Amino acid sequence: MNYVHIVAVLAISQFIYLAIMVGRARGKYSIDAPATTGHEMFDRAFRIQMNTLEQLVCFLPALLLADVYWPGTVIAAIGAVYIVGRVLYASSYTKDPATRALGFALSIMPTFTLLGAAGLGAVLAGVA
Repeated sequence: MNYVHIVAVLAISQFIYLAIMVGRARGKYSIDAPATTGHEMFDRAFRIQMNTLEQLVCFLPALLLADVYWPGTVIAAIGAVYIVGRVLYASSYTKDPATRALGFALSIMPTFTLLGAAGLGAVLAGVA
């Protein structure tokens, strides 16, 4: 079983779920496309989705590159922290955007860790 790929699928699925939540908020608060602001709760849902997209574009390549050089179970575990962080980020941002810091930290730190692991692995592989 490829745990890293499972984490990647979960992260992409999580993003799709957040996109669906934006669509629902758009309907609930009567925000017609192409508007991206209008009601505070819609704005929150939209920012959660956009921040997740901004994170995902860095997280996924870092996850997959780190998996080339390090044990997949370790890389998947680090990736799982990202997913939990995104859940906390979305939950806290929905309630009160000022409380999003823990969720943000639990998603950005795994990305930095994976990126560092990928870079280190590439350097060490070049030396060997």
